[in-house]
Amino acid sequence: MTETAKPRRAQILDSASRLFSERGYHATSMRDLAGDLGMQGGSLYAHISGKEELLIEIVNVASRQFDEALFTLRDTQLPADEKLREAMHRHIQVVADNMDSATVFFHEWKHLSPEAYARVTGWRDSIDAFYRELITRGISEGTFRADLDPRMTAYLVLSAVNWAYTWYRPGGPLTPRDVADSFADMLLCGLRSET
Repeated sequence: MTETAKPRRAQILDSASRLFSERGYHATSMRDLAGDLGMQGGSLYAHISGKEELLIEIVNVASRQFDEALFTLRDTQLPADEKLREAMHRHIQVVADNMDSATVFFHEWKHLSPEAYARVTGWRDSIDAFYRELITRGISEGTFRADLDPRMTAYLVLSAVNWAYTWYRPGGPLTPRDVADSFADMLLCGLRSET
């Protein structure tokens, strides 16, 4: 679907994602957004109530994308090390496929109202819990070292995959799978049990 064939609201969200990603939420005005879309400033309000509505929607869409990618792994019958590798790949794939909204999600979410902020931190906690549970399971099944702290290990994994938006470039020499495999290879060397 071409940009002009997209519904107007989708065009607005795409433009807001790009501008918030490039300039930041506070540095992007409604006038900037309207100009980017070739609209009059006032006509933008026929589609949205304001800038925060766009930020909330961008963050919510990104949250759903991560949910769909990761939580379907929860019940798969893979060993913990393979599941971790696949989770990292899926996480980085969502970032790579949605660079603008991922950048907004990881960098601009702090500008949300307290109510919307609470929803996002709830989602972030659920992703953290997903990785902690995966690490805990790996320890229990003997795949990962018994002395690992699941919380700290989850933070390490999340630091690797979440920050890919700052340096990864789609179309470059590395695919999301290459990045995930490289990260997983390095991390798993330190996580795996020696038995």
